[in-house]
Amino acid sequence: MDFARVSGLAGLGFAFLIVAGNVVLVPAGLPRTGAGIGEVDEFFRAHGDLVGLGSALTPAAWILATLFGAGAVRALWQSERDRGEAWALLGFTGLVLQNAVFAGVVAIRLALASTAADGVGADTSLWALHDALFTLNGTFLALALLGLSVGGLRGGLIRPWHGRWGLVAAVLLLCSAVLAPLVIDHTGPLGLLGLVGWLMWVVWIVVYGVVLLRRAPRSPTAS
Repeated sequence: MDFARVSGLAGLGFAFLIVAGNVVLVPAGLPRTGAGIGEVDEFFRAHGDLVGLGSALTPAAWILATLFGAGAVRALWQSERDRGEAWALLGFTGLVLQNAVFAGVVAIRLALASTAADGVGADTSLWALHDALFTLNGTFLALALLGLSVGGLRGGLIRPWHGRWGLVAAVLLLCSAVLAPLVIDHTGPLGLLGLVGWLMWVVWIVVYGVVLLRRAPRSPTAS
């Protein structure tokens, strides 16, 4: 199978897994950013198994995100090299960094679930670190959106509306990250910046995956 198709399927799979992870945890009452430690402790005591189930999806999601990014870079590589640009590499870097940061988020959730199972209350500092990493991760999502949107537009890979959609999502996620102290300490409308940006990011990935899937395999050139 052509690598562009593999990476397109990976993009769709990544979008499905990150949505599935939230479908598992959010209806169960996953505490929002800035939630009180009592709410956090109650959730992890009652839903440790669900946290483990949601976390089990994430290693596969990180692999799929990396495959998706590599495929986008491959699709744009020739045109960017001819123009002396590296927007796709910038976007791929954002994907890799968001994988690393979210690994920290998932590790903290697993630690809280594990200690709750042992009868130890949730740690305030640990949850504050979780919130900080979760919010600041918007920086790397924005980097991925910026690089692959601009690269896709300049290389003629994606449609103008798709590129603009990605850039708007990048702005929302970056604003959420910049305002992280306020988002963490004050529950309110500021948290919607990151939420709307994240939902737009999921749609952007799905459309990008479809674009890569539709790329016709190139016939080998006779030497």
